[in-house]
Amino acid sequence: MRRRRRFRSPSWTASLTWKSAVFLTAMCCTLAALLGVLVHTAVTRQTVEHAREKALARLEVVTDAYEAGEPLPRGSGIDPPGLPGSLRALAAGGERGTVVADGPHRPGDPDGQGGPAMWAAGPADGRALATWTDYSHSARTIGGLDRAIIGSSLMAIAATLLVGLFAVGRVTRRLHQSARVARRISAGDLDARVNDPRTARPVRAQDEVAIVAGALDTMASTLQRKLQTEQRFTADVAHELRTPLTGLSAAAELLPPGRPAELVRDRVQAMRALTEDLLEISRLDARTEQVDLAVHDLAPIAERVVRASGTDTEVRVSGAARVETDRRRLERVIGNLVANAHRHGAPPVVLGVDGAVVSVRDHGPGFPAYLLDGGPQRFRTDGAGKGHGLGLTIALGQAQVIGARLDFGDAPDGGALARLTLPEYVRLDDGDSAGNPGGDRGRRGPEDPDGSTGNAPHAS
Repeated sequence: MRRRRRFRSPSWTASLTWKSAVFLTAMCCTLAALLGVLVHTAVTRQTVEHAREKALARLEVVTDAYEAGEPLPRGSGIDPPGLPGSLRALAAGGERGTVVADGPHRPGDPDGQGGPAMWAAGPADGRALATWTDYSHSARTIGGLDRAIIGSSLMAIAATLLVGLFAVGRVTRRLHQSARVARRISAGDLDARVNDPRTARPVRAQDEVAIVAGALDTMASTLQRKLQTEQRFTADVAHELRTPLTGLSAAAELLPPGRPAELVRDRVQAMRALTEDLLEISRLDARTEQVDLAVHDLAPIAERVVRASGTDTEVRVSGAARVETDRRRLERVIGNLVANAHRHGAPPVVLGVDGAVVSVRDHGPGFPAYLLDGGPQRFRTDGAGKGHGLGLTIALGQAQVIGARLDFGDAPDGGALARLTLPEYVRLDDGDSAGNPGGDRGRRGPEDPDGSTGNAPHAS
């Protein structure tokens, strides 16, 4: 059984401009047709009434001549050829009437019929006394009127459509501007504003688009102030914690050896790590980080990070590439991914390098659903006592700083899988290298050109 394919209209037909054009065209055509029918009907009725009165007046003259036994005027007769049957029957019944039909045969007329004529007939001794007048001029007048109505309607439709599209285009351009600003805000650019001129001058009446633009600008300003307040609070708290933690760490070293001293030192170390993470996040949120780009072999960096982590992580390298990146930030990202896999996943943990892609995969329960849907969330973990939820947030932020793409998902056969796609280093040793001994170099970005990230991870 073949499934019936559903028809999908082109995407451009969903635009407001297209819908407005269709609506305006339909309304103009409907209005033009209605007015055309009304004008045509009124003029035709008036023309026919005038021709009927003229024909009946002529029938009076013909009747008087017939009753006086005088010769009938030209264009009249008893049961003349060409007289419509309906009018003949009406006259035979003793009544008078008129009808527009083809005139009597005219010599030289190729179709055997004359032009349109207004017939008038009345009773005459059981027969029909009829006369006719030329109706072709009136028919041409009505035809010319119809053509004028159609031509003027088309011009009116075109003019109305152009004016309407111009007016709608101004509105849609403002809506597109608001949509572009909304997308920039959702991408993190909180400085973006619509700045609609109608909102800048309250004395002018605001339409719905201006109200939406003003609300969007107000929302962005409020959100920006709130985020800046939170960022300053986080940075201030982390900075103020440094001094007492330094003193606490020094005091912990003076404690006598024993289990209590080890517990204190461990908690102090955890507090210091948390403070450093908070400071790093505040710098990432402020977007003030500067990258130190250089060309590096990706495989040695990944192997060095695994050795420094002191974890039992398997490294698999296949076709490693050279990348242009900030080595310190790259090591930070890979280290956080490896630590997260060991903390929240299950062995074996495998770090793979394939070209410019670094993947970290464990064999645990996989990423939580809330992280796959909404991204890493600070201070939220998938279990009690397993980190503070900042590791993958930092990894995601540092990946964006170096222009990499960090995707999170679950492996088909179970376990969490994180993929870091780096901008690949490209060296162009072609004709341009003749004038440049070092050759040109560039960066081939990750798969998504705008640097957006994919699904989110579970926190570390």
